[in-house]
Amino acid sequence: MSARLEARSLTCTRGGRVVFHDVALSLNAGEALSLRGPNGSGKSSLLRMLAGLLAPSAGTIRWNGHDIAEDRESHRGRVGYLGMLDALKPTLSVSENVAFHAALHGGVPARAEQAVAAVGLAAQAGTPARRLSQGQRRRAAIARLLVQDSPLWLLDEPTLALDQDGLARLGQAMQAHLAGGGIAIIATHVELPAVTAATLTLGAGAAP
Repeated sequence: MSARLEARSLTCTRGGRVVFHDVALSLNAGEALSLRGPNGSGKSSLLRMLAGLLAPSAGTIRWNGHDIAEDRESHRGRVGYLGMLDALKPTLSVSENVAFHAALHGGVPARAEQAVAAVGLAAQAGTPARRLSQGQRRRAAIARLLVQDSPLWLLDEPTLALDQDGLARLGQAMQAHLAGGGIAIIATHVELPAVTAATLTLGAGAAP
């Protein structure tokens, strides 16, 4: 998997106020970056920019040398995004949610059962999402990443509500992703489980 992500001179404004300014990063295949900073410093906004969901006020983002602004749809197709909300359909089972996500994002629905087992939810595979605990919902959201062939993972506080077993399984998933040539950027307030990552710290945000 060939991958290189570069960002130069990124600026984010929100409500007319600067949240962060002149942010730069560069990652190659197999590398991870941990985003740190206080609440309001713009970690989630930076992830959305890198996903092509939010345009920066200034600066450029390039994938393999090409500005993602030239074709945001193609860029979004290479992104595995895990936001603060787990975005599961409550009436669908765990396996159905994962298979549906795979079909929607160009992944392999047949991998759903394997992905569900990998995050420790084999016993809950047929359980509707509405009956899951918060930690189980987070595991199910992580399982969706495993069936989506996306070289770029952008994870916003992926450790939320996870117990020690869940943290270990997340670490294993990230290790496998990086070993396969993927890139991962993770906004987090805690140490990443079993993953070597550089750190980018954003300053205090001007907006709440």
